[in-house]
Amino acid sequence: MLDSCVILYNLLVMELTGYSSPQKNLDAVFAALADPTRRAILMRLSDGQASVGEIAAPFSMSQPAVSRHLKVLERAGLIERGVDEQRRPARLRAEKMALAVDWLSEFQRFWGASFDQLDDVLTGMKITQIKEIDNE
Repeated sequence: MLDSCVILYNLLVMELTGYSSPQKNLDAVFAALADPTRRAILMRLSDGQASVGEIAAPFSMSQPAVSRHLKVLERAGLIERGVDEQRRPARLRAEKMALAVDWLSEFQRFWGASFDQLDDVLTGMKITQIKEIDNE
């Protein structure tokens, strides 16, 4: 009961502070991308569609384990699976990935400003050291 109250409270705070995810699926996208095996699968699919067996080949895991990873990626909307006779080839869907990139790019301004400030501090420190050496 307490957990559900905390979740509801957090959702209320997010709504009141103006935070709104562009897609409710964004959490699923980041959760899917959090796993290194799933990221490797996405890299493989960036070269073209592949069957479960083809995806599983370089990994030391069973095809059912790879299938579970594919299900997570499919639920997140990062891949789609077709039907081609006996195979169910998976192919990359970049639209959901673009949502994550768009969300992350909102922070680019922040990081750019932070790095500019760091450059200013380092330049100031360098100038100070040069002046100290000159005064010696």
